[in-house]
Amino acid sequence: MNISNIDNNSMEQCYTSNAGHFDLGVCVVTQGIHQLQKSAIDSDKDLRLFITRHLNGDWGDTPIEDKILNDEATKRGGPNNVILLFNDQVIWIITEADRSVTTILLPSEY
Repeated sequence: MNISNIDNNSMEQCYTSNAGHFDLGVCVVTQGIHQLQKSAIDSDKDLRLFITRHLNGDWGDTPIEDKILNDEATKRGGPNNVILLFNDQVIWIITEADRSVTTILLPSEY
């Protein structure tokens, strides 16, 4: 097998998280997410699903390098940053390094 022919998309498809357990702290949403929720069908269900995915080490559409950093952060400390798609809109989920708060926000609100 010629490893040099493997592209980033193949690597992302093969990626398996090895995240450890981590606490979310208090979960909050920004005004932008609140507005997005109001316009979405089953938005509460979707956000709960995203939080569950985040808690289980499913780093969504986050680049592979950041997925690896997120896995390490669950074991050694550090923030967890996730990129997901909600109602065709990119959203971020960020758990602070001290695990005091997890924020769901639009990239423009960072």
